[in-house]
Amino acid sequence: MKEKETRENQELLTKTGKMAITYEQPEGMAGMDRVREAATQFGYRHQGKYTLEDYYLLPEDQRTELIDGVFYDMSAPYTTHQIASAEIWRQLAEYIREKGGSCRAMIAPVDVQLDCDDRTMVEPDVLVLCDKEKLNKRCIYGAPDFVIEVLSDSTARKDMTVKLWKYLGAGVREYWIVDLQQEKVIVHDRIGGDCRTSIYGMDQPVPVRIFEGKCLIRFEEICEEVRAVSG
Repeated sequence: MKEKETRENQELLTKTGKMAITYEQPEGMAGMDRVREAATQFGYRHQGKYTLEDYYLLPEDQRTELIDGVFYDMSAPYTTHQIASAEIWRQLAEYIREKGGSCRAMIAPVDVQLDCDDRTMVEPDVLVLCDKEKLNKRCIYGAPDFVIEVLSDSTARKDMTVKLWKYLGAGVREYWIVDLQQEKVIVHDRIGGDCRTSIYGMDQPVPVRIFEGKCLIRFEEICEEVRAVSG
């Protein structure tokens, strides 16, 4: 059966340029997002066993993240997601430029080899990188200083659990989870060493702690645009 399935998928890849996909729950992650079981030219691997070798073999139009050897599907984001990501990035970039800072604000798609190993490659929605030695032509090699994920239906559980612990454990100093539906921002930071969590409504400016709270991200216009599109 497995040989037949592999042969059929190889034929599909030859005809369409796309790899066949099956879904399964990774061991120990019951209740997580459905994940992508990708075929490679070497045949199938089990979830938890994939590496960057497999990641770079995926077709460009198959958007995935690799976390601890597990492939997670990334469906195309909603327009509201893109509106929020772009505006947050703009405010961060403008603040850094006005202050003459050495950090760089970046927006997806950009690969982040978070743990500097061959088992994890993530794609944050927005990030700030202050150590430019981590930036190379292919990806960011190591943890950014600041990461933002804008929640969507397909990624919410992953962003709030798996990626939360991956980011903080890898050395990300500040991680925001932006919830457009609830109009709130959950801020996790390790500034000063201890891990602290704060929740802000989008009716107030949210301070960026890596910039000592002097950079304030304002969400009023974002919320207005999202409501207009959603309505």
